Amino acid sequence: MSQSGPASTTAKHRARAFLVSLCALAGALPLPCLAGRVVRVYEVAVEGQSAAAVQDAMRQALVRATGRRESANDPALASVVAEASRYVKGYAVGPRGESQVVFDGAAVDQAITAAGRGIWDRERPFTLVVLIPPRPRAAEDAARAELERVAAERGLPISLLPLAVVGTDGNLLAPPAILESAQRYGGDQVLIGRGDPNAPDTDLQWTLYTRSASEGWNGPLAAGIDHTVDLLSPQQGGSLAQAEATTRVRIEGVAGLADYAAVQRLLESVPGVRRANIAAADANSAAFDVTVRGGAAGLVEALAGSTRLTRVSADGAPPAYRYQPRG
Repeated sequence: MSQSGPASTTAKHRARAFLVSLCALAGALPLPCLAGRVVRVYEVAVEGQSAAAVQDAMRQALVRATGRRESANDPALASVVAEASRYVKGYAVGPRGESQVVFDGAAVDQAITAAGRGIWDRERPFTLVVLIPPRPRAAEDAARAELERVAAERGLPISLLPLAVVGTDGNLLAPPAILESAQRYGGDQVLIGRGDPNAPDTDLQWTLYTRSASEGWNGPLAAGIDHTVDLLSPQQGGSLAQAEATTRVRIEGVAGLADYAAVQRLLESVPGVRRANIAAADANSAAFDVTVRGGAAGLVEALAGSTRLTRVSADGAPPAYRYQPRG
């Protein structure tokens, strides 16, 4: 039988002290993370109070609630649309003086879940949109109107800003610098569209920068918003697959308080993650309890494109990653 010696006892004390320090940090320091903005999914502009008008409003609400365009005509949700009037809580005046119908969000959420469809979290990342090079004033106003229209339909909070994302050499800044600049404006992520300002109808090169990864694609203005929402919102499928669950993930390469704070921000920025809390730690790694849509499988899928967290666990094993600090 092995016995613990002084070295083993000292290591345990160091690990315990490290964990206490991390917990103290979590309670004492403001750790910037993706708090998001709450979207009023079930307050929808409506023309009149006819059954047809309310049904059209419900189709819009379903798209916002799930984040999926196909929800407007999804056969699984057809009964929700057909019975839209019974979900009405009342009518109101919107921020621009428009008439709105207000649906019973809890009841509609329950109906969506019962139909086996996923629900997108109401707190969604505030996305700063940047078009480079800048467009002439009239073209910029037209682009803003189009982007805001599509974003409202999909339920994504955005703002078109002339954010400084290009360095003095004419090249894009590194992703961390772009995100740091966005944070000063309250942005959670940045969507950049590059194209010819004198040919506004041509496709743009889009890049979405989040704290966990970046992804690019080509398309017109609407495609910038549409693809962003497609990446963030849950894929439709069985309700159990989309349910939130808490899973423990081990992160190697966490050597101090600064690393811990950075890893927590990374985990909390992953689409589908509601929270990430420290659970255990030693001198070189930390374990987090992560509440995420889809549980462990959902977290592994969401982190597949991360450049900062590299998976080190095998398929089927509890998720484990190695943290890659910025060089």
